Amino acid sequence: MADLGFRVSLSWVLIGLCILGFFFGPKVFAAGAEKDEGDNHKALGHDNSTQKDYDQVRPQPQGPNGIGGGSISGTGYGEGQRFELCDTDLSAVLAPPYGNISKMICTPIWNTFLLRYFQREDHVMTIVLSAVYTTGWVGIGFSKSGLMVGSSCMVGWFNKKGHPRIKQYYLEGYHSSKVVPDKGELQLVKHVPPVVALHGPMIYLAFQVKFPARLSRQPIILAFGSRYPNLYHLKRHDDKTAVWFDFSQASAVNIASTDKRDHGILAIIGWGLILPVGAIVARYLRHKDPLWFYLHAGIQLVGFIIGLAAVLVGIQLYNRIDADIPAHKGIGIFVLVLSILQVLAFFLRPNKDSKIRKYWNWYHHWSGRMALFFGALNVVLGIHFGRAKNDWKIGYGFLVGIILVAVIVLEALSCLRRSKKPSLPSSSFQMNPI
Repeated sequence: MADLGFRVSLSWVLIGLCILGFFFGPKVFAAGAEKDEGDNHKALGHDNSTQKDYDQVRPQPQGPNGIGGGSISGTGYGEGQRFELCDTDLSAVLAPPYGNISKMICTPIWNTFLLRYFQREDHVMTIVLSAVYTTGWVGIGFSKSGLMVGSSCMVGWFNKKGHPRIKQYYLEGYHSSKVVPDKGELQLVKHVPPVVALHGPMIYLAFQVKFPARLSRQPIILAFGSRYPNLYHLKRHDDKTAVWFDFSQASAVNIASTDKRDHGILAIIGWGLILPVGAIVARYLRHKDPLWFYLHAGIQLVGFIIGLAAVLVGIQLYNRIDADIPAHKGIGIFVLVLSILQVLAFFLRPNKDSKIRKYWNWYHHWSGRMALFFGALNVVLGIHFGRAKNDWKIGYGFLVGIILVAVIVLEALSCLRRSKKPSLPSSSFQMNPI
């Protein structure tokens, strides 16, 4: 049994070393690869160098290819130039009342999107959204929760004949058939019709909305598509984002980035720290009976709750950004099922003298090891697919390294303690009679 335990510990050490190798291996996260990937992100308007714990929406330098293949292009619009676009005289572009509002606030919000707005005391807001445009459609939506479903949007475009079109849409579902034209919860001001205009490379969507109260912090959805609508039915977007926009301070925070951060932190704490510590307690504190059992059960319960919270935040994030990462999602569901089975196994634990106790032990030990392994693997995949910065990779790699060192030291001490135990005398041994 001692040899089996040593082999199990050695296998976990090797697995941990593989995880560390994945983080710091030259083929996966080489400096040159990170540079190329960073350049591609800048071309997409996602310059990670300006991100902190979450994305503050600020003007980003655009790459030479804009966003590539879509209806919006960042060509030639760097940080200073995007702010200069706010100085454009709207009176030369839009008719009154959109073109003659002197107090309108203007701020870059996403890619080449600029948002201008002015909020009156009667809660009527004038909004002008602009972006670099070639073909397709551009839209802005107001959401209650940050999700696409249930939001009301204003979408504008120029058709193939060059005629301007702007409509309100209500998003009843994710399929294009569920994007219903001429329906929505935005109360457009009737005597001021919405308009759409072209000026140079920019498209302008202008409309007035009356809100029940003065807007402060509001979830906003921005999207564009490169294909023309067919009979006012929108084609699927090429790209989109959701932000919390603070109309009182003209600032925005990317919704997906905050959910992504929370999902990652919970997963690392639950599956990367607490649950492995609970497993270490169960293996190396058996000589402290029954203290090890209560510590193991309590620590694993806390880890399960935090891991479950990570899964729930991940599901919300998955739906919010319409992600397509089947490997990460599938492993997450598999790990969640294993962890639920572990919790059920605690309540169905047979007595020590039961004949099936050894089978329960076998199931509990190996399903727990599988859950920890795939949980750690999924954290690595999440960091990779989430394009996390180096501090996430280094932080989790350091955590795995600390756990590996602890396992090695504790395993050595355990082997030393077993070797010092006195062996029992054989049955053939007899004491000399007195």
